[in-house]
Amino acid sequence: MRTIWLCLCAWTLVGTVWAAELPVVTIPDLQPLQAQVRRLMDALELVGAPLTAGERETLESALGESNAALAGPRIQAVLDRRALIGVYINPEMRVKVQAGMATPTLVEGGWRPFLVKVQNDAGTTASLRVRSPQAGRLHEARQDQVADRWLDAELFNGAPMKAELGGLPLEYRILQLYSRDAGKREAKLAFDVGQGTQDLGFRGETDILFECRPALPVKLSIVDENGKPTMAALRVTDSQGHVFPAPSKRLAPDFSFHPQVYRADGEVFRLPAGKYQVEFRRGPESVLERREAVVEGEGAEWRFQVKRWIDPAARGWISGDHHIHAAGCAHYNKPTEGVHADDMMRHVLGEDLKVGANLTWGPCFDYQKQFFRGVDDPVSRFPYVLRYDIEVSGFGSHESGHLCLLRLRDQMYPGGESKHHWPKLGLNTLKWAKAQGALVGPAHSGWGLEVKTAELPNYEIPPFNGIGANEYIVDVTHEVPGPDGRPVPAVDFLSTVDTPYVWELNIWYHTLNAGFRTRISGETDFPCIYGERVGLGRSYVKLAPGWSYEDWCEGIRVGRNYVGDGFSHLLDFAVESGGQQVVMGEAGSELALAAPGRVRVTTMVSARLDEKPDPGISRRSYTEQPYWHIERARLKETREVPVELVRDGVPVGRVNVVADGTLRPVEFEVDVDQSGWLAVRILPSSHTNPIWVTVGGKPVRASRRSIQWCLDSVEQCWKNKERFLKGEEHAQGRAAYDHARRVYGERLAEAAR
Repeated sequence: MRTIWLCLCAWTLVGTVWAAELPVVTIPDLQPLQAQVRRLMDALELVGAPLTAGERETLESALGESNAALAGPRIQAVLDRRALIGVYINPEMRVKVQAGMATPTLVEGGWRPFLVKVQNDAGTTASLRVRSPQAGRLHEARQDQVADRWLDAELFNGAPMKAELGGLPLEYRILQLYSRDAGKREAKLAFDVGQGTQDLGFRGETDILFECRPALPVKLSIVDENGKPTMAALRVTDSQGHVFPAPSKRLAPDFSFHPQVYRADGEVFRLPAGKYQVEFRRGPESVLERREAVVEGEGAEWRFQVKRWIDPAARGWISGDHHIHAAGCAHYNKPTEGVHADDMMRHVLGEDLKVGANLTWGPCFDYQKQFFRGVDDPVSRFPYVLRYDIEVSGFGSHESGHLCLLRLRDQMYPGGESKHHWPKLGLNTLKWAKAQGALVGPAHSGWGLEVKTAELPNYEIPPFNGIGANEYIVDVTHEVPGPDGRPVPAVDFLSTVDTPYVWELNIWYHTLNAGFRTRISGETDFPCIYGERVGLGRSYVKLAPGWSYEDWCEGIRVGRNYVGDGFSHLLDFAVESGGQQVVMGEAGSELALAAPGRVRVTTMVSARLDEKPDPGISRRSYTEQPYWHIERARLKETREVPVELVRDGVPVGRVNVVADGTLRPVEFEVDVDQSGWLAVRILPSSHTNPIWVTVGGKPVRASRRSIQWCLDSVEQCWKNKERFLKGEEHAQGRAAYDHARRVYGERLAEAAR
């Protein structure tokens, strides 16, 4: 039986109303309400008004109740306190409005979310609409109307919410209100579910007197560890958990999908008076600082200084993320079609990421292509570099696996001026890119290489049905003409860190065992796979002073880099024997032994974990985000992580180190009896590139089983990718795959074990 809203004095007639308790609605079916409330909880997080710990605890308890008569009132008791408005839709689709229990407080220059409680006796699935004469557009108003148009009002209908009502007897919506002004301001709020549904006698609207708290200027002093002005990330919340500025109403350079904003020294943050919790950090190499800050009187000055736990750049290791985007996915699509270089540069600076590769791809391609220069973007300020390049994604050969094309001189494949004429065979794209000296490799390698096991290496044949390093299994066997016409490998690197590490590393280990020398590089795929921040996946490349973007790319090509999440580091990896030493990325990364022997492996290791474990990360499956994270490497309840020596894909040595940020030397000794490769890892947080150790001049054929895996994978890949190739490219594709079959077959015959 549905609740009848009695007490006519509670309904808005004319004039300003007072807050009142909203009627409790009887819930006949509990499960749909439970699902809607869970979406609401997620949406409140998104708009910067998360439930308090107490609210969440009470609500979770109610949501776990199976009796609707008990659960319904308990759910409403929590949410009604946040409801500014109660909306009643009677069976005849007439809409009445009542003021709710929430205190009508707004903030100057900011957005404030409230709940709207909707009792839907009509069962309508129409869209709920809000209107206010105080919320008209200023540029459309007459001069005498401008002063009264101080408000903006809208219902939050973004995911996970919807514009349409669910037809349930009860649901909650999110109303967002913005105040231009400070002080007391009255606004009329009217609701309907379509033309003609407003109730008669002014009962479909209510007048509410708001107290608009003034915002005060907060001057920011932000300096790096040396006291020099810099950019950093700030996350500001009030005592109720509201995030400032409101994420859902941000515009570039602030991103709506972030809780943090990036601010530079000397900039001003405007906030209403009150107490705030502030988080401050400048990338993973700095220590996260949390503090309480007060804004009062004429404002405040907040002073922050970066506290580093490590500085790889001081030792010549230059961080970079080769896969970020300025458009598409979580970015703004309309009307700006993504963001501009200065917006992305702010994020690169704020995360202390030395190199950011902004890849133009399918969404907004024809808008974003204007920023490509073939040289560093003018917003770059050494040692921070931003460069526009290309990801083949959403066009061309993307069904075979997305490709990152870096260090391009020309961004457009011959034959057109957009994305619509590119080849469908990935090898053709790679030939074009390598001819101009580009650095190339598959993006988000693990997609399409899913396996059920967590074993590494493993011998399951993946489906090869995705957009990761699928056709890599073929392309790695090819050489193509370089800029001078001489043959070079068709693929330089595999992307890592942004997909499950088992899927990424397994194909790499197998192709290394087959004798190929592809390197790895770290990426974020911001803001598609990850939107938290740029530089979540990184490559640290060892470079000389005065380096360039070209040098950084070349360092990846020759494997003078390690990859990771930035919370662990593997510096100066080297292998020596008999007085001969080879450093990763130098001299071809190859140590030649005349005969089997013992080698010594050295590296400098540093990692940092919080003192207390985070079970929310460590207990997740490796197939759940974050895929690479230092917390996953923690040994039980300790603060230690394992540093492993890997030979031909298999761990052969291990040293546990305390992840307290201290830089420590680590060394191993291992016998080498056949040509193969060595690498060091803290899994899944960081991984070096290989150093090859050859014995008696023989090529690397480390594992017959790995080579057979590669051969079988070529067949599986062809089954899934052949259908995308038409006409001449189908014949070219068949030839490319036949070539791979021959190469793996020959190497299989050469393998000793």
